[in-house]
Amino acid sequence: MYERHYLQTLEKRVKEKNNHIQVLVGPRQVGKTTIIKQLLSKTDLPYIFESADSKQNLEELWIRQMWETARLKLKSSGGTEFLLVIDEIQKIDNWSEEVKLQRDFDKFHDINIKVILLGSSRLLIQKGLTESLAGRFEIINIPHWSFDEMHSAFGWDLENYIWFGGYPGSADLINDEKRWKNYIKDSLIETSISKDILMLTRVDKPALLKTLFEVGCDYSGQILSYTKILGQLKDAGNTTTLAHYLNLLSESGLLGGLEKYSGNIARRKSSSPKFQVYNNALLSSQKQELFDEARKDFKLWGRVVESAVGAHLISNSLISGVSVSYWREGDDEVDFVLTKGDKIIAIEVKSGMTSKNKGLMQFNKYFRPSKVLFVGTGGMSVEDFLTINPDQLF
Repeated sequence: MYERHYLQTLEKRVKEKNNHIQVLVGPRQVGKTTIIKQLLSKTDLPYIFESADSKQNLEELWIRQMWETARLKLKSSGGTEFLLVIDEIQKIDNWSEEVKLQRDFDKFHDINIKVILLGSSRLLIQKGLTESLAGRFEIINIPHWSFDEMHSAFGWDLENYIWFGGYPGSADLINDEKRWKNYIKDSLIETSISKDILMLTRVDKPALLKTLFEVGCDYSGQILSYTKILGQLKDAGNTTTLAHYLNLLSESGLLGGLEKYSGNIARRKSSSPKFQVYNNALLSSQKQELFDEARKDFKLWGRVVESAVGAHLISNSLISGVSVSYWREGDDEVDFVLTKGDKIIAIEVKSGMTSKNKGLMQFNKYFRPSKVLFVGTGGMSVEDFLTINPDQLF
């Protein structure tokens, strides 16, 4: 079974004496549970592995029961360490308060229970961590699968990855593309929206959120104002509602909205979003075209390629600490602007026979970036770019 490098990170931390809670956060179907199963198959520690995802109406008492069971098993084993793993922890109300209570009890009584928590809603996980568990945890962000990983695990070439994205659970279905599209929409998108957003967060207009997701996927890699979006939606709210729903979709690893790069923070926040899926499967599964048709459509394939580059950037942004945005003034545009500290990198994606650089020239004039990159025609190949961690560009 293919092992992502995050497994080695987790193995190392579990063996350390420094006993911080390890928190694995990432979207559904990126392999968080698989990483845990691989870890448990290698460890000599006695353990409990439970998930809150398949259980209904759990309260914090359930966490307490898991902890008490772990303490009893540790005592009966005669060992000095025990591993407690809880998946989809954000499904339990007040989970962070109960985890804090149990951790503090263990620390006071010198009970060495090592804890790993998993969650697919980054917003709810981070809220609980910052409210109750400050100084007690470390986060391991698990992003969507990269081109390198899909190539190594399944032998995919670049075009397969650009169209079918990075969901390993769907890899065996791509030869029956209609079945693959249904799997992505029914088993992944619908489950993520229903379980990770609608069941856990107040959403007054669920139909509006779902329609926003569909529109955003269709326009992935493109800039669209909230006002124009409202004109396309039947169940219209207001721009504030749309921005909030887009944030919920982003925190679930589905669809993000890149801000316009500007030295003025207020202007960034008020800018029109550039829609960007976190995984290109979310884009192509919504399209009527099939893989072979899309490759022959020069305009469509160009948009899909740019979306794949953007998905690579934002999926790795949390790990690399790199901020991703875009820039546009009038007709001048730069596809992606990366910032880290005081360094700026401008990136233009081109899949045609020629490459225009007027937008880059204007951006360079205004902001003096430390680096300017073409990806595709006239620059670094898309394949090479998708094998690079954005942090390596700085």
